[in-house]
Amino acid sequence: MASNAQGSPVKALLVDDTAVDALILSTKLRKFHCETTVAKTGKEALDLFHEGKKFDIVLCDKDMPIMNGLEAVEKIRAMGEIDVKIVGLSADYDATEVFMSAGADAFVPKPMKLDVLSAIIQEVINKKNNTMV
Repeated sequence: MASNAQGSPVKALLVDDTAVDALILSTKLRKFHCETTVAKTGKEALDLFHEGKKFDIVLCDKDMPIMNGLEAVEKIRAMGEIDVKIVGLSADYDATEVFMSAGADAFVPKPMKLDVLSAIIQEVINKKNNTMV
C-alpha cells in the first residue's frame, strides 16, 4: 500500500496527453493506492503547481502539445519545487540525458513496468516517512 505511517496516500501527478497511456498508468498507480491527478499538457501541470497543489511524485511524458515535458520539468524546478520526485517518461529510449538535464530525478521508458513503478513509489513512501516527524 502506498501510504506513509500516518496513512496519507502518495500524491501523484501524471502528465500525459495520450488518454490510453494516462489510463494505463493511472490504473497502475491505483494498485499502490496513490491519489492521482492527471494533466494533459506541461502547462496544465505547471498551473496545478501555481495553484498551490503539492505532489510527492510527478510522472511526466516528454512529447506533449502546448508545453512539452522537458519544459514543464524545468519550470517546476525553477519554482523551487525540489522535494517532489520527477520521473520522465517517453517511448524514446534515449531521453534519459535530456530529462536529467531538465531537472528530473529519473527516466523510465514507456510502457512503465509495474515492478519499476513499485520501486519508485516505495522510494517516495520511504522519503515521506523519513521526513515526517
